Amino acid sequence: MNAPIQSAKNSVDPVKLEKLAELAIKVGLQLQRSQDLVVTAPIAALPLVRLITKHAYMAGAGLVTTFYSDEESTLARYAHAPDESFDRASDWLYEGMAKAYAGGAARLAIAGDNPMMLSAEDPAKVARANRANSIAYKPALEKITNFDINWNIVSYPNPSWAKQMFPDDPETVAVEKLANAIFAASRVDVDDPIAAWKEHNQNLRRRSAWLNGERFAALHFTGPGTDLTVGLADGHEWHGGASTAKNGITCNPNIPTEEVFTTPHALRVEGHVSSTKPLSHQGTLIDNIQVRFEGGRIVEAKASRGEEVLNKVLDTDEGARRLGEVALVPHSSPISASGILFYNTLFDENASCHIALGQCYSECFLDGANLSQEQIRTQGGNSSLIHIDWMIGSDKVDIDGVRADGSRAPVMRKGEWA
Repeated sequence: MNAPIQSAKNSVDPVKLEKLAELAIKVGLQLQRSQDLVVTAPIAALPLVRLITKHAYMAGAGLVTTFYSDEESTLARYAHAPDESFDRASDWLYEGMAKAYAGGAARLAIAGDNPMMLSAEDPAKVARANRANSIAYKPALEKITNFDINWNIVSYPNPSWAKQMFPDDPETVAVEKLANAIFAASRVDVDDPIAAWKEHNQNLRRRSAWLNGERFAALHFTGPGTDLTVGLADGHEWHGGASTAKNGITCNPNIPTEEVFTTPHALRVEGHVSSTKPLSHQGTLIDNIQVRFEGGRIVEAKASRGEEVLNKVLDTDEGARRLGEVALVPHSSPISASGILFYNTLFDENASCHIALGQCYSECFLDGANLSQEQIRTQGGNSSLIHIDWMIGSDKVDIDGVRADGSRAPVMRKGEWA
């Protein structure tokens, strides 16, 4: 793997990469002195991992431990592993991660895998492997979705990802284009990224405060192929940008982020909705998703591409057919304005309003840190092994806030804040 690491490194602005690493530690995680850090990353992201590790120790980190993934090794499993391999996952690894988080460690994930890596593989095997992995990962995922810890996701321009986005360019040019797009979306192409993020977080807090003041009972989405009413959980709370975890540390979980988000009521979603951007899920592209909800549950699902994978995802467990998140993003967000389709949910979800199948975030409830799982369920929070965001917003979608008395207020018109 030395060649792609080297070619990517030569195409990436080292000053901006250093700024991204510093931002991940100081803003993304706000890593504390003596706090351990668990990192996951594609092996192609080694240049960024090294810089993040440096800045973590400069911030006083106790111990930084990185787990690497490798696309060729992943594909070797699908080519040569026995059939029973696809019903297994490394539960011992995720149990160890959960133990680290319970002991106070922070979590940082570097995204960058080829979004089409598994597109040519047997969908049944992909679905089985994903399900096994979801079950094994649940102890660690719960620490993240319950916001017990400070955590963060950033991205690195893996050459295989870059070539999917810019197939007509030489690899070095494609990597440079993707790197620059990542830097712009992450706000590290300015003189003072930390100050830029302070201002951005303030703007997102203002949007969240307005929505929390309105106390809408539901949101009504209308647009081409969409007439969807998303009931909001009882005692829901909107968040956006920086949030304070249960361990008392304020972090920015997603870099980039343009969303304000909350928890839908798992039983109160009605109507139909169409995706406005493709969903890249575990190496499979799912496009032109169309689903219909009754009583909060997806009862019909179609896609022009990846439909078999979509339906297997929906069969993961009972909660997989219900919503765990609804998020609002203006169509004029910097990522949308770039005109680039990243085939990566971390970026594409910040170009469009979106919903998420599966697990809800306990932080999106009033006094959520002190609610039991049973209380969250009673108030409408969904539980699942999965949490998968997909995009439903565009410049043709309107959103109304619906109050408990049935009165309405415009929230978005043609994809922009009303």
